[in-house]
Formats: sequence, structure tokens, C-alpha cells
Amino acid sequence: MRSQTIIGRCGSTGLKPAVCLVLVETLIALFLPVFHPSTSVNAQEKAPLKLIATTPSPGFSGDFDHFAVDLKGNRLFLAAEDHKTVEVFDLRTGKSLHSIAGFGQPHAILFLPDTNKLIVTDGDDFGRVALVDGKSYEVLDTIKLPPGVDGAIFNPQTKDYYVESGGGTGAATHLLNIIDAKNFKHVGDITLPGNHSEAMAVDRAGKKLYVNLTGTNEVGVVDLATRQLISRWPVPNAKVENSMVLDEPNHRLFIATRQPPTFFVFDTDTGKVVTSLPCAAFNDDMWFDRPRKRIYATGSETTTVIQQRDADHYEHVAEVPTGYRAKTSILVPELNRLYVAVSGKGKPDAKLALQIFQIQP
Repeated sequence: MRSQTIIGRCGSTGLKPAVCLVLVETLIALFLPVFHPSTSVNAQEKAPLKLIATTPSPGFSGDFDHFAVDLKGNRLFLAAEDHKTVEVFDLRTGKSLHSIAGFGQPHAILFLPDTNKLIVTDGDDFGRVALVDGKSYEVLDTIKLPPGVDGAIFNPQTKDYYVESGGGTGAATHLLNIIDAKNFKHVGDITLPGNHSEAMAVDRAGKKLYVNLTGTNEVGVVDLATRQLISRWPVPNAKVENSMVLDEPNHRLFIATRQPPTFFVFDTDTGKVVTSLPCAAFNDDMWFDRPRKRIYATGSETTTVIQQRDADHYEHVAEVPTGYRAKTSILVPELNRLYVAVSGKGKPDAKLALQIFQIQP
């Protein structure tokens, strides 16, 4: 219709319609490249994350859980939860290097660069943490813990490793078992309300721990000196909070829930919600890219990218395609990379894989 209008106007100038049509087609040809599919290529180049490598995991099924990194040794570790192994990859290429067996249900991994050892939380029916030699990959020692061992977080100031355990259906409380990572000893416990918790964050001073109290739909704050829960912040209109990141300079705590999939910003001074945005479904890990002020929340099918404008204002900027149940991830800022594990639980034809994304400016 637009070209016919132009031809009609052109005819009033005395030019023949055929000549006008040639002129119109020439003009369209000149300007089409501006809107051509090449723009989608440019858009991909300007996307916040660019997929640069994929390592398939044939023979694997079920879920993956958490990652750990050995920068000096150029290794990436992944808990293959349902495969009962810890997988070792080349950090830069993504090539599979080794599979560490001997676990029931590995969840969290701590790499200790000073001793070249790993601590792996193992959540089978018995519950334990295992000390693994980083050279031979042999299990050197284990510590028995209550059933339900799951996530964990390391306090670099005290060298303590806080491991979630206990709880279960109908339980009123569960535990954080304190493991002295330097000496591999169980040195104490912290009692938490509810039957389950998920991601945690520790402040830079190593004195305060934030935890997603998933069983009670709250965020908990723990004084690590007294080992007591000192605050409980309700999560409004959402539940099953999983991932967590602390932005300490701005006094902000980021969490993500699954029902509904929502990104929340809490003020750590007041315990109140500052704002919230939709995010990836079935999320499990989240990271704060501090130089770029970006948040990456990984979930099933996509990674949500959120831009922090300032402490109170956040903008959803992208949903980067990943894969089925691609909820497990780790940010390696030294390489400007985000590593994502594509899972397969509940989907027989799922193609499990390790994906490597380059962070774009």
C-alpha cells in the first residue's frame, strides 16, 4: 500500500508508473539493510551474555547442583547430584577431564587452593561431608552429619564452612553444621526455624550470615559470633526462595523465589523490600557482576539479566536462552564468564550439557 501511494504521487510529476516503480524498489533496496536480519546478529553481539562453548554430557540424567572453581589449576567442578559424581572440567575450554565417584547425592563443593583439596556435601540417606584430594581425586575423610545435607557457604574470615542439614517434612527446625575447613572438624551447630533453607550469604567481616529460610518463607539473619538467629524478614506474596546475593556497599540483599518467579531487593538495614521484578522460573543460582552492576539469575530455559541503576532502581534487560532446568551456574569474574549446567530431571530427551557464556560489555 505504501509503494502504491508513492507511485500515485510520483505519477503526478509526469513520470511513468513503471519508472516510479523502479525508483521505489531502488529506494527500498537501499534502506532495507538497516532493518535486515543482520540487525539480529548485531543484537546478539550486544547481548549481555554470549554463548561461546557447549560441552555435552552424554550418559547423564537427572539434576546437577552447584559449581566450584580452581583458578590456578584451571579446573571447574560440578556436583552431578543424580549421577552421584563430581565432574571436573577444563575451566577455559569446558573439556571434561575427570569424574569423581563415591558419593550418594553431592550438592555443594568448596575448593581449598592452599591444600588442593575439596569439601563436598553429600545428601544421601545418611548425610555427610567428604574431604577429597585435589590431585588423586580420592576421598580422604568424611564427617557424619544428619540426613538432609544440602547447600553450604564458606566464611573466608573464619575458615568455617556452614552446611545445611536436618529438617524434612513437618520438622519445626533444621541445622547449619559448622565445619572447620582448615582442620576438617565438626565444631558446632546453629539451629534455624522451619524444615529447610537454601542459599546463604556472609558479610565481608565474616560476622553475619543471611539465609533463605525456605521452610518459613523468610530471610533469616544470623550472628555468627553468638551462633544465634537475630532477625527474620518475611518474603511478601511469594515462596520457595532459593538464590541469594549480598550487595554490602549498598546495604542491599537480592533473593529470587520460584513461586512466583520473582527477584526481590531487601534493605539490610530495615529488612524491608525495596522493589521486585519477574525473573527466570525454577531459579537456583544468582550472581552480582559488580563492575557492570548486573544481576544474573539462572533458571529453566533462560538466564534473567537485571541492571542495577542505583540501590533502589533495577531494570530487567534480557532473558538469555539456555536450556531445560539450567538453574545451576557460577560467575567467574576473572575470566568474564558465566558457566551454566543444563539439567535433565523429568525430561527423558533432555540434552544435558555445560554451557559457557562470555560476558559482554
